[in-house]
This record gives sequence, structure tokens and C-alpha cells, in this order.
Amino acid sequence: MSERKPIESWLTDMDGVLIHEGVPIPGAEEFIKRLKDKDRPFLVLTNNSIYTPRDLQARLRRMGLDVPLENIWTSALATAQFLDDQRPGGTAYAIGEAGLTTALHDIGYVLTDHDPDYVVLGETRTYSFEAMTKAVRLINAGARFIATNPDETGPSTEGPLPATGSVAALITRATGKQPYFAGKPNPLMMRTGLNRLGAHSESSAMIGDRMDTDVLAGMEAGMRTYLVLTGSTGKDQVENYPFRPSEVVESIADIVDLV
Repeated sequence: MSERKPIESWLTDMDGVLIHEGVPIPGAEEFIKRLKDKDRPFLVLTNNSIYTPRDLQARLRRMGLDVPLENIWTSALATAQFLDDQRPGGTAYAIGEAGLTTALHDIGYVLTDHDPDYVVLGETRTYSFEAMTKAVRLINAGARFIATNPDETGPSTEGPLPATGSVAALITRATGKQPYFAGKPNPLMMRTGLNRLGAHSESSAMIGDRMDTDVLAGMEAGMRTYLVLTGSTGKDQVENYPFRPSEVVESIADIVDLV
């Protein structure tokens, strides 16, 4: 087997890798600083479509992590990029927060509930029965079904919350239509991120805390993958999957010297 190229570009998940429940994980600040000092292309990724990159930048800055706006890549941005490539200047009925609606507006999409090209489902803390009913009826009438990410639950200080994947399943049962998920583990999110950096998968790495999204997406996009044990997947769970990360490390602190 030929030797892999040195890692020149880095993609990293946010929750569980850089931060956990609003607190930076030890090593995160040093990792971001090392990337910037060495002028390495990088993106901080999140499947959460609630927040705009500007919101996330401010949130990270409050925690002491200085991430430039252009280095933040969300499932909402990946979804908008996909829609812009597929049907430029289209229309959508969106269920979600500012992160999703802003991304759709930025590509020139019109948000409407009148015969839209797409129903786009994103993350929100206020899913309404009325909105879900409207989505079901629009999909049954011919709108294409898109979802930002397949995560069935999301974290909170009180415990897991139903997330986009769970609500998508409800709509699927009511319509018989499966959504196209743009976020992880779809390698589309990785590839559009790499294109944004002008990077190649052979010389790029993905860092994540989940085998079923981060590692899977990175692997399918052809990148080297690092699983950190500070988030969702424990060391004893790695062998439950039919694929493996390139390397398992305790935390982001163990990757600083690799940059």
C-alpha cells in the first residue's frame, strides 16, 4: 500500500471535540491556535442547523476559541450549497431556525408555503404540529423532501432531545417519502467543505466524536479519520462498527502536535 500524504487540511466536529456542554475541552484552544499559526486550512463542522456561522463564532469566542467566520461549516450551509447546485433560485418551505433560513436566503431562495420546490427540514427547539402537517401536505403534493441532518437526538443539559432525524421519520411515515440528508454522515458535507478550502481528501483529516456520523463521513470522503473519546462514542463501542477510524485518541489535545 502506498504511503499517505502528510495532512495539510483539517476538518473537525465541534460538540464533543472542541466543546462539551458550553465548556471548551482541554487542548481545543491550543489546536485552533496551532492551525492558525501554521496557516493550515481548516473547518469547524456541526450538524446542528440552528445557528448561523456568526452565532457560532460568537458562542465559541465566549468560550475562548477564536474561530474565523469563514472556517465554520454547518449542515445548513451544506444543504443550501446542495440546493443551489441542484436548482438555483428555487423555492422552499423551511422548518428551522435562523441558521437554515439565513443560509437559504443567502443563495437567493424564496421561502414560501405555496407550491415550493422543496420542503427543507432543519433543527429547531419549537417543532409545531401545524408546520409538520403543512410539510406532509406539501410533500404529498410534489415538493421534494430535504433534511439538514439525520441525527435522531441532540444533547442538552437535561438529557437527549428529539432532533431532525426523529422529526424526519415522522414525516416519512406520513408521506412514504424518504428525505435526502445533506449533513453528516453524507460525504457531501465533507466534499463541499473540502472544496470550500480548496483541499484534497488524500491530504486531509476529519476529527470527530461519533463513529456513525463523523468517522463514517470522513472515511467515505476518503480522508484520514481521528476519533476522540470526549463525546458520544466510547472506546468499548468502536468494535461494534464494521469500519474503523484511522486512529483513536483520548482527546483533541493528542492531535495538537500532529498539526
